[in-house]
Amino acid sequence: MIQRVLRQSPARAESSSGRAESAVPVRLENVSHEYGTGGGRFGSGPDRTVTALRDVTISCARGEIVGLEGPSGSGKSTILHAIAGLLVPTDGSVEVLGTNLATRSSRERTRLRRRHVGIVFQRFHLLPSLSARANVALPLVQLGVARSKRRSRATALLEQVGLADRVTHLPRELSGGERQRVAIARSLAADPDVIVADEPTGELDTATGTDVLELLTDVGHDRAVVIASHDDDTLAAADRVVTLRDGVVVSDGG
Repeated sequence: MIQRVLRQSPARAESSSGRAESAVPVRLENVSHEYGTGGGRFGSGPDRTVTALRDVTISCARGEIVGLEGPSGSGKSTILHAIAGLLVPTDGSVEVLGTNLATRSSRERTRLRRRHVGIVFQRFHLLPSLSARANVALPLVQLGVARSKRRSRATALLEQVGLADRVTHLPRELSGGERQRVAIARSLAADPDVIVADEPTGELDTATGTDVLELLTDVGHDRAVVIASHDDDTLAAADRVVTLRDGVVVSDGG
């Protein structure tokens, strides 16, 4: 279980602005997004425009877990990328902690993401040459936190996700569930206000997936958490489920 004492990271402690406060940390208003196919599979066909999202409006409050469900290509990952500031939508606004990311520069979006948004990937995205502790500490390196504080924060997080005896292990020495726990610990390193998770249990067996869901539920008690998934058990852990089809919200709250 993640203890409340770990809610503040060295990055926040050293920040003059403190923790960002917003009752509704995530709000998408009338968001649409299109992208070009780049001339077909081999670059020789005609350019096509694909609509990934169409007039999407959703929100996620602090302490709420929102699940995104729908078939592949329905727009789930595009929403997560927009919340994380990894893409700018074609139209509409994406507000994270009151900041409209659609109007911000790439540098400004990166700065907000590093301090306030934790990302959990389905395939973990751990650096294979780094230990579990070094992987967890990476976001703090980017924020300029001192080495001793990075080390203690990463160690504490790994202990809290049940990996006290794995801090020096490389990713290849860990099971799938352990790697996902490292990824979740890494997403918490900077004490984010928002967590986005893309199919966080998709690579795990049922028992391990249940453990990961319990962990995400634990850490979401005072954060906004948005999870994209095909898995019924994962969606059942959400406070609210948003259903998408072809980039359109067809239900919100089911």
